[in-house]
Amino acid sequence: MGVSTAHPEPGVAVVTVDYPPVNALPVHGWYALAEAVRAVGADPAVRCAVLAAAGRGFNAGVDIKELQRTPGHHALIGANRGCAEAFAAVYECAVPVVAAVQGFCLGGGIGLVGNADAVVASEDATFGLPELDRGALGAATHLARLVPQHLMRTLYYTSRTVTARELHRHGSVWRVVPRPELPDAALQLARDIAAKDGALLRMAKAALNGIDPVDVRRSYRFEQGFTFEASLSGIADRHRDAFVSRSTRKERP
Repeated sequence: MGVSTAHPEPGVAVVTVDYPPVNALPVHGWYALAEAVRAVGADPAVRCAVLAAAGRGFNAGVDIKELQRTPGHHALIGANRGCAEAFAAVYECAVPVVAAVQGFCLGGGIGLVGNADAVVASEDATFGLPELDRGALGAATHLARLVPQHLMRTLYYTSRTVTARELHRHGSVWRVVPRPELPDAALQLARDIAAKDGALLRMAKAALNGIDPVDVRRSYRFEQGFTFEASLSGIADRHRDAFVSRSTRKERP
């Protein structure tokens, strides 16, 4: 359990997240992920990274139960900062990052995928931001990198999800494959990228980030300010308590 890094072939590193049961990351998990991605980018032997996850789904966002059982706002502040660091680590990674997405990709998962350079997904993958249902705000910055503006707003306001096939039609998912084929498909794309000159790839990543029309780090931190405001006002706690209560009932035999 946790975050691990493998080097399946020359030039390619695979960072895998594994936090059962649904990859809802605790505070330390976001920081561990950020550290792993930055380490991969700093390795001169790596020319492309794959961001993957074990288990049922790619990512279910932050561990809301951790937020609700921790007195005060320490866990909330930690989650805010940890998410910001993990998202930034993916975006600022010195080499291209391919996200391999299976099952659900929600909340913080959108932050990771939206900041990746390319996305490969399984046929059962779904993407969405249930933030309003969880008493939070944020990651619209990253959802806007996956879908057109008006669709982003509709998804954000309704907490609905879209499928990998729909994102493929919008051009934000490179390939959609049967779930058993996902690791190989992501590795194939990473292999194609890693076949290029490593120094030029790093220059290309810096150049593409440099011409990006949106400062994703600043815009996401702006969003997070409203999440914290919702928490201070008590609105967030009502929604998070309701979510934890529903989850607890589902877990009972």
